[in-house]
Amino acid sequence: MTKTSMTVNGKAVSAETEGRTLLSAYLREGLGLTGTHIGCDTSQCGACVVHVDGKAVKSCSVFAQDVEGADVTTIEGMANADGSLGTIQQAFQDHHGLQCGFCTPGMVMSSAALLAENPTPTEAEVRHYLEGNICRCTGYHNIVKAVMAASGQAVPAE
Repeated sequence: MTKTSMTVNGKAVSAETEGRTLLSAYLREGLGLTGTHIGCDTSQCGACVVHVDGKAVKSCSVFAQDVEGADVTTIEGMANADGSLGTIQQAFQDHHGLQCGFCTPGMVMSSAALLAENPTPTEAEVRHYLEGNICRCTGYHNIVKAVMAASGQAVPAE
């Protein structure tokens, strides 16, 4: 066991971890941050996306010890300081970018990474960037609308 420390959603945290502990498990089981979903454990679905030092990372493919000292943001850290939904979260709600909600945390985190890199992406760029996130419910159209709205751009027509 090794003591693993990092900053998660602005708070310093540390816990004893085994070398094989995935970041997703550290967040969910060690810290109780269950908004990060585990869909496949093979880094294919994107439900577990978090930000590590500002970069989108599939947390089921990274060991917790490998992000020692890093700044990690989870879906719980995307809300406004007063607890209300953040801009991207609100856009997902307003534009019906979710149905069952399982993929939503990863979609929101990936969308935030995209908008940090490219504040005004085209619809094609949004679709390309989100290729690593699987949604089995929405058909992606409303997710793309939500990302476009969150960027302050016109929302594609129906």
